Amino acid sequence: MADLLSTQRPAKAWHGEGVLHLPGFADAPALWDALQPVLASAPFRHLVTPGGKTMSVSMTNCGEVGWVSDRTGYRYDAIDPLGGRRWPEMPDVFRDVARRAAAAFGADDFDPDACLINCYEVGTRLTAHQDQDEQDLGQPVVSVSMGLPGRFVIGGTERAGPKQTVLLEHGDALVFGRSARLAYHGVLPVKAGVHDMVGTRRISLTFRKAG
Repeated sequence: MADLLSTQRPAKAWHGEGVLHLPGFADAPALWDALQPVLASAPFRHLVTPGGKTMSVSMTNCGEVGWVSDRTGYRYDAIDPLGGRRWPEMPDVFRDVARRAAAAFGADDFDPDACLINCYEVGTRLTAHQDQDEQDLGQPVVSVSMGLPGRFVIGGTERAGPKQTVLLEHGDALVFGRSARLAYHGVLPVKAGVHDMVGTRRISLTFRKAG
């Protein structure tokens, strides 16, 4: 596995033509503040896969639709199945950072309608998968990290094959699209630590154009 971890923090770093890392791009304190009312309305929960396994990463959503999983499959839904009401609105500061990151990637028309919010406790991971539940796969995916560092792994459109690892720290953004839009990607187990704002967790905001 090619390891891209580095002590240097460039303003931006391309990993191929389809993956853009933007270190320190986001105003993390503003995002953290805006996240609190979202979580009060739609708390983190552990979803179940179609195969019946409980996901180790807890999650929730905001926006016009949210990504959900249960025994019937993966999908986007306008209704939070836990609360039986619409997902919380996407905060303006969320939408702004997603649009600016996408513009840095070259996707000036990106307008997310879904923000999947993942919470990683120490030791949890996200196994390799493809994001393919969206209707327009020409739109990129934008991710913003808060809290403990995460080691993001991305490869190609086959599960096997070369992979690269990008260290995502508090306030970093990452965009992938174009040839990497259907690349298998995941997050390695989060290492133990304490962040002065987020505590012993890593939280990621993942923005998509679902509809």
